[in-house]
Amino acid sequence: MTGLVTKSTGSWYFVRTKDGTIYECRIRGKFRMKGIKSTNPISVGDHVDFELEPSKETGVINKIHDRKNYIVRKSVNLSKQIHIIAANIDIAFLLITIDNPPTFPGFIDRFLATAEAYTIPAILLFNKVDAYGDSQLEMVEELTKIYTDIGYLCVEISATENFNIDVVKELMQDKVSMFSGHSGVGKSTLINAIESTLNIKTAAISEQHKQGLHTTTFAEMHELSFGGFIIDTPGIKGFGVVDFEPQEITDYFPEFFVLKQDCKFNNCLHHKEPNCAVKEALENDEIAASRYFSYLQMLSGDEEHYRLNTRSGL
Repeated sequence: MTGLVTKSTGSWYFVRTKDGTIYECRIRGKFRMKGIKSTNPISVGDHVDFELEPSKETGVINKIHDRKNYIVRKSVNLSKQIHIIAANIDIAFLLITIDNPPTFPGFIDRFLATAEAYTIPAILLFNKVDAYGDSQLEMVEELTKIYTDIGYLCVEISATENFNIDVVKELMQDKVSMFSGHSGVGKSTLINAIESTLNIKTAAISEQHKQGLHTTTFAEMHELSFGGFIIDTPGIKGFGVVDFEPQEITDYFPEFFVLKQDCKFNNCLHHKEPNCAVKEALENDEIAASRYFSYLQMLSGDEEHYRLNTRSGL
């Protein structure tokens, strides 16, 4: 039998067949994808073959179909391995909040670079705009200009006030969409606004730490009444990129990629080399200082835990 993995709990996988029947399946023994050192060899969004066990109520997965793409992050506990967040994605939406909790540019840039690396179109959703003051709205405007100029679609939304939800639904129609972001940015609330029948559990922001409380423990795929599927992912604090060689990181920054052919050296890393077109563009304010700073951190292998003012760049 063939089906679509709609949920993974780590040891069990919920597999949906074409007729809508869902079977709980497991994998027999060690099941590893060639060339992928992953903590979860099977992920939500995978198409798999499975056999029913004698009880006819559970099954065993014996094959994963080829993926058109997948998106990963560094494993939380095993730094040398990756965690596959989801597979076979048409659009990756990143929910961003300026405050309560804050989403910093370093996190945004790592998410976008990973999406670029795995050829997944990404869209930025600036949530909670109804609750922002002038300074926060100004920050939204600054970030929107940075990413729109690069070529990314940015949409201001309010999940609680139903602002621009129709725009998001139109973008999602008949596609497999993934929602990601920090805990507390409003993923569950947004999903409920998009498809109220799902009734995803939500939780308030922790007043003590100004961080979201985890309401989604495992990635899960839901069918949409207007066509397509949505993958809800657990809130993540960091987005450690993996398997990026220094020479290729620039390829995942679109505005750098178009400039690198004008650098003096073919293998220019845009750091200490002379006659670098990227550094020249930076000096001329043609690329954002925040993006360049994110690039340098990725180049050095540093994590993205830093605060950044987009005006100063640092």
